[in-house]
Amino acid sequence: MPSPTPARRSRRTLLRVTAPAAVAASLVLVPLPGAFAAPSTGAVIAEVYGGGGNSGATLKNDFIELGNPTGAAFGLSGFSVQYLPGSPGATTQWGVTPLNGSVPAGGRYLIAEAPGAGGTADLPAADASGSLALSATSGTVALVNGTAPLTCKTAADCAADPRIVDLVGFGTAVVREGSGPAAGASNSASVARGSSLADTDDNAKDFTAGDPTPVNSKGAGTGGGTPGGGDGGTTPPVPGDVRIHDIQGTTRISPLNTKTVTNVPGIVTGVRGYGTKGFWIQDPTPDDNPATSEAVFVYTGSANPTVKVGDSVLVTAKVSEYYPNSSGGSQSVTELTGPKVTVLSSDNAVPAPVVLDAAKIPAGYAPDAAGGSIDNLPLDPSTYALDLYESLEGMNVEVRDVPVVQATDKYNELWVDASSADRRTNRGGVVYLGYDKPNNGRIMIQSLPPLTEHPFPVANVGDRLTGSTAGPLDYNQFGGYTIAANTVGTVQDNGLKREVADRALPSELSIATYNVENLAPGDADAKYTELAQAVVTNLRSPDIVTLEEIQDNSGAVDDGTVDASVTVQKFIDAVKAAGGPAYDWRSVDPVNDKDGGQPGGNIRQVFLFNPDRVSFTDIAGGDSTTAVDVTGTGKRTSLTASPGRIDPNNEAWASSRKPLVGQFSFHNKPVFVIANHFNSKGGDQGIDSRFQAPNRSSEVQRQKQAEVERAFVAKLEAADPDARIVSLGDFNDYQFSPAMKTLTKGGVLRDLVNDLPASERYSYVYQGNSQVLDHILVSPAFKQQHVRYDVVHINSEFAAQASDHDPQVVRVKP
Repeated sequence: MPSPTPARRSRRTLLRVTAPAAVAASLVLVPLPGAFAAPSTGAVIAEVYGGGGNSGATLKNDFIELGNPTGAAFGLSGFSVQYLPGSPGATTQWGVTPLNGSVPAGGRYLIAEAPGAGGTADLPAADASGSLALSATSGTVALVNGTAPLTCKTAADCAADPRIVDLVGFGTAVVREGSGPAAGASNSASVARGSSLADTDDNAKDFTAGDPTPVNSKGAGTGGGTPGGGDGGTTPPVPGDVRIHDIQGTTRISPLNTKTVTNVPGIVTGVRGYGTKGFWIQDPTPDDNPATSEAVFVYTGSANPTVKVGDSVLVTAKVSEYYPNSSGGSQSVTELTGPKVTVLSSDNAVPAPVVLDAAKIPAGYAPDAAGGSIDNLPLDPSTYALDLYESLEGMNVEVRDVPVVQATDKYNELWVDASSADRRTNRGGVVYLGYDKPNNGRIMIQSLPPLTEHPFPVANVGDRLTGSTAGPLDYNQFGGYTIAANTVGTVQDNGLKREVADRALPSELSIATYNVENLAPGDADAKYTELAQAVVTNLRSPDIVTLEEIQDNSGAVDDGTVDASVTVQKFIDAVKAAGGPAYDWRSVDPVNDKDGGQPGGNIRQVFLFNPDRVSFTDIAGGDSTTAVDVTGTGKRTSLTASPGRIDPNNEAWASSRKPLVGQFSFHNKPVFVIANHFNSKGGDQGIDSRFQAPNRSSEVQRQKQAEVERAFVAKLEAADPDARIVSLGDFNDYQFSPAMKTLTKGGVLRDLVNDLPASERYSYVYQGNSQVLDHILVSPAFKQQHVRYDVVHINSEFAAQASDHDPQVVRVKP
């Protein structure tokens, strides 16, 4: 489950899932061979807007814009643009606007049409004008070789008319090209071609809805700026008045947010052709203000960027602020959307990268806004790490010879640490020891080049990324500043080994916990084999193992199944095949869809135990909704049900796993074991949230869960002060959290992770932080000298892992 502060978070493809509908992008190349998608071989209709002057519109007029992706001017003498309503009647006629002049090579041509009663902004100086009153939502526009009105009123008839050079149907238009009309036109949205001006004769595929961005043949848009060279637009436009540092400003929010800017110059420093598509540009002539970034991301929507690194470009676009994960309070990314781009030259030098190291990264992490937003606070990059990264947003940055602090994952990402001031684990990671100790130098590395050409390195924690890793500084959808690397260093393998626990003595009871990450019968046999081998080899076949995230027999299929006997038996068989004991097991099936986790999976905790070493005390009465209680006193203290669930109807456990408690006997002494899986951190604001300090809303429920369990433990200890209690599992929280402090309040339980050196306190790695989510706690009846505890690091630090958690084991002498 998602845990953004900073614990585990479910992953998704890197796509825009929280932003408004993607806006259109158009690209002008100067010059560009005429090799765009057939069939059009000259000018095409680039953009259509019929909402001018309507309610909610900014522009006063409708407009039609032509584009020319070829290397030669396209003459328009004798041509016209014509308009037909979306559902023409028998007497409906095409409206006509005659044209003259030409569409410049690689340029645009703007036709102003009828005004409306509203709007506040004029179009740029139009190249032609007409009086067509376009519909905002549905209609057909044609570029015609001739000025006589067309007569066709069906798609087939219009396709047969040789006078039609290009045709665009939008909304619900009957007359259109291809599979359907372009979608999304409205009072505030135009439909426009993608960045290559490709014409595939399919309006639905070629056009995307977005903010209207009219540009004339001189390169002028609604944001003003300097037009072209004074020859009617046949030479490339020149830079406008706005520079990138003006767009970025000195806070996290652009002072030009929502404004259209014209002909912003920059050098392309990185191109992303997957997920969130677009490219970065950086001004090679920076200002002298360290708070203003000199780079910005140009978002091309669904269209693949056609620029390349080293291109010198001018961009006309709308400035916007994008929050990759608004629910987690992420930082914003300042972007240029709906771009029209002119490539002036290629193979230019890319601005030198800013080196990120201990000398550059400040000691402070983030300004404190008492839980409020830091969006509009002035950036102080010499004091706060988050401000430093924001001041470098989009810029070319570099790390050199850095340690890997989170292993390569299946999404081809890894984390490094650029600051030697951060606290190290004894195996090479950085350890997370407090809300006020976030480890400032953590940076994610992603690769921009196609992985088929440049395979992403596979690294474990403790390895080193040698040489230079450089590229634009991005902000990741899942939280965390990221180098979108054009070049990635070489991995120096430092030989990290999986740990093996010490053997338990015959007189010791060994108890382990292992989150097996949504284990289901349909999982590959290899996963079962790896998990089982870990139990047998790395944990030394503990006498009792509590498993978390065991799914029901149908896995993540929400069909009402709650029984998990197939899942558990497959795991037990795998342990036997690995040379382990023939474990027996106990559990309580949950109520369908009431315990959270993956929908349909019905995850639960399960006790495995070796009957040759320990016996389970079965006491009837335990089920999914009946609360287990304590009966008797002293040595006769017992549970009322075994296995059972602690107060399962308490609102503290809503949509969360209920603690499973069981009574065991070892050397004729009762031992009470509680298997836990507290609620996840989903909904928390991230450690790098724009809200500082971040709100950890999920702590409220875990605090309640801890109070309920502590009351049960206290009742057991009140009945028998010598009660031997072990509470363990995935508590989804840190050793310094309110929940864990509640569980240990008054000494009713001792959290064993605090007995370890600080450098060894972790069982999970998230956003480069090695941290504690799993715990084993024991009652005072277990004397400190009779307890041997270990977190067995076999998963969290490795690129190849059977689970995302490290298991833990304790050996106790009852």
